[in-house]
Amino acid sequence: MLNHYETLVLMSPELTEENRKEILGNLSGVIERDGGKIGLVDDWGVRTLAYPVRKLTRGHYVRLDYTAPGAAVAELERNIRITDGLFKFVTVRLDEAPEAPSTEEA
Repeated sequence: MLNHYETLVLMSPELTEENRKEILGNLSGVIERDGGKIGLVDDWGVRTLAYPVRKLTRGHYVRLDYTAPGAAVAELERNIRITDGLFKFVTVRLDEAPEAPSTEEA
């Protein structure tokens, strides 16, 4: 059964744009290889952390919204743990798929 998930990944701000794209490509590949589908990759950019993590005070945030079986999530989290440059993450299962952003003008 496919569920909807959201994973927020905290990357080192010292990674180059090329390294970030490569890492995100690998993570997306893990999800798709295990039968999932990426819905959204939302790059929040570099932000100041509330407290130092691994002696860093800033981090690059990226949010992934996807649909996948539970086994894909476990494999994704395993890959995040062993990838250099990623140092925090959180995954939550959503009750329903996130809505696409509205393109209507106010």
